Amino acid sequence: MLKQAVKEPLMYEKSIELLKQAVADELSGVHQYMYFHFHCDDQGLDLISNLFRRTAIEEMMHIERIAERILFLKGEVELKPSHEPAKILDVREMLAVACRLELQSIQDYNQWANVCASHSDSVTRKLFEDLVVDEERHFRQYDDEQGNIGRYGESYLAQQSMERSRNVAAAAPVRQGKPGA
Repeated sequence: MLKQAVKEPLMYEKSIELLKQAVADELSGVHQYMYFHFHCDDQGLDLISNLFRRTAIEEMMHIERIAERILFLKGEVELKPSHEPAKILDVREMLAVACRLELQSIQDYNQWANVCASHSDSVTRKLFEDLVVDEERHFRQYDDEQGNIGRYGESYLAQQSMERSRNVAAAAPVRQGKPGA
């Protein structure tokens, strides 16, 4: 019995290693997308800002699922991002970086699912496969936004900013009485 308990963590060593890398990459994605969210929000680009914010939240949920699996396999969760956020202020560049991050995650998770399968860890394999579905959706959303900007140009971004201005103006309190009173 003791022999089997010692062998089990070694059996999942590769899975734990890949899961830890996934946590680091997802954490970097959260940081990057929140950085983009803050700057798009500052520019009045509510649609794109909210897309980055929602994606960051989904990536946090990925971290939670991955961390639960690491702990189940008797590994230790480390919350260290794999890289620092890129300081980008141009929305086109932000979307290009987001597309690259999502494509890299898709590639890594597909590869890692196969590695886990070859190590007889079907649960971690399925987790990586499930994450691919989300990452493909994120990629499609960012790619669609790039397409919108390509199709409609600066007017697409300007319209988002003007819409915010209209909403802010409509929500402004109305003063009663005479001017200057």
